[in-house]
Amino acid sequence: MRTEVIARQKELGRKTAIVLPVFYPRELLTAMDVHAVELWGPPGPPRGPDSGRIQSYVCAVARNALAFLASGGGKDADALLIPHTCDALQGLATLAPDLGGWEKPAFRYHHPKGEDRPSARKFVRSELEALAGELSRLTGKPPDAGRLREAIALQAKIDRLRGTLLSRRAYLETDDGALYRLLRRGEYLWPEDHLAELEDAVRGIREGRRRSGIPLMVTGYVPEPMTLFDLLDAAGAYVAADDYAAIGRRIPLPSEDEDADPLDRLSVLPFRLPPCPTRSADLVRRMAYLEGLYRRSGSAGLVVHIPKFCEPESFDVPAILQRFAGLGAPVLLLETGLEKEMPAQAATRLEAFVENLKYRYPSN
Repeated sequence: MRTEVIARQKELGRKTAIVLPVFYPRELLTAMDVHAVELWGPPGPPRGPDSGRIQSYVCAVARNALAFLASGGGKDADALLIPHTCDALQGLATLAPDLGGWEKPAFRYHHPKGEDRPSARKFVRSELEALAGELSRLTGKPPDAGRLREAIALQAKIDRLRGTLLSRRAYLETDDGALYRLLRRGEYLWPEDHLAELEDAVRGIREGRRRSGIPLMVTGYVPEPMTLFDLLDAAGAYVAADDYAAIGRRIPLPSEDEDADPLDRLSVLPFRLPPCPTRSADLVRRMAYLEGLYRRSGSAGLVVHIPKFCEPESFDVPAILQRFAGLGAPVLLLETGLEKEMPAQAATRLEAFVENLKYRYPSN
């Protein structure tokens, strides 16, 4: 599917950049006519032996990405963009060109760590200007403030619709698997094409209908394996609140900065996102955010779903367990690899967790 999408964008004269997780200025790429195709692994066994160039205790997202790139998986792309999400991905920015056979441009983007402050905004702006220069050399087109404003407005529409679908999911006819497949198509579709799909999905919201089952909140990095949602559905549960870095944490909170300079708006954007450990968010603020999300959603339990060896996500797990134990909320800690199917042991634990909640909350 991605190959066809890339071919179509190239017919339209656009360049393609493979983008590693998680946070990057998609609006800037759109404004520069660069088609972003995100690479979350991909899931499944490594596509070649080059995953062995990274230690086995590094997360599979980085190891699989190197194997994928080294095996020629990104041959249709024109460039590689690696945000500074964690040490593993930062190292990949060196490994892919030096040892992975990646001979095309490899850009780095350092997003801010910590909370909002003037020096952080100034730093983000300098990173945006540097990346705009790299993209300009790739495309042969100068940055255009008007086009950047349009791209920011387009992405804001997309984010609003994605937020609506997540918050009103109980009134959709589609199950969680179908909803997450739709949301994840935004990882490789051109934004206007993704917007059209989202608008169609939002028209399917019916206020008179409400989904039955055990409502759960999920927090984690990326919803892989996607069979997680099939298992929840079969067990009689659904996702009522999302805090995946790949999904819910990329939807900005409301803001009033509509008339600012476009680069200034992008400089502020990282601080409008929900708190995320990959951006070293303040732990007190993050726990308050998670508790608020949990309470508002009416969830009956929390699933902490993290990849093995993911340091940023693992750092916050003790605080999450302590906070939700204080709330009396049932919590399941689920650590998985980047498999295509949920391992049998993890599937059994998930089913048992939901079954226990059915006895605890029989009215759902």
